[in-house]
Amino acid sequence: MPDFRPDPALVARLARAARASGERPVVLLDGRSGSGKTTLGAALASALDAELVGLDDVYPGWDGLAAASLTVSSSILRAESPGYRRWDWDHSRQTDWRAVDARAPLVVEGAGALTPASARLATLRLWIELDAPARHTRVLGRGDGDSYGATDLWDRWAAQEDEHLRLHRPDALADVVL
Repeated sequence: MPDFRPDPALVARLARAARASGERPVVLLDGRSGSGKTTLGAALASALDAELVGLDDVYPGWDGLAAASLTVSSSILRAESPGYRRWDWDHSRQTDWRAVDARAPLVVEGAGALTPASARLATLRLWIELDAPARHTRVLGRGDGDSYGATDLWDRWAAQEDEHLRLHRPDALADVVL
């Protein structure tokens, strides 16, 4: 399967939608593993000249989807001193504090980014749909594919995604489903 490359016209439309409210653009981009969140998030951040927070830097390990999801609304998007502690995957521990500029446009991408609590703090909410076989093929083809997609970690993470979908219905919270 070729690499996912977002359509530039789509990215431009989404960037306009994020700016439409006249407020600081804050985009939340959610979807299951391998759906294209990171690639689309980077393209949107570039189009908006926005800071990009990837939840891969926030998840506290392989069982951390719910914790990172809570961090989006309680820390990354808070009005005063927003930011998060970065997760060091090699040493399985939190490390340095990463401040987020509360005035700059922001794109937060990752499974768990979109919940009822975070949705009300965003100007644009996106959900990416892609079937499981296509997502799994994408994951196997990327840098962490051997350690993630080809092991039980895929199923372990998918169970957390299932729980996120059941509890928060991010697809229903989205302004745009891709």
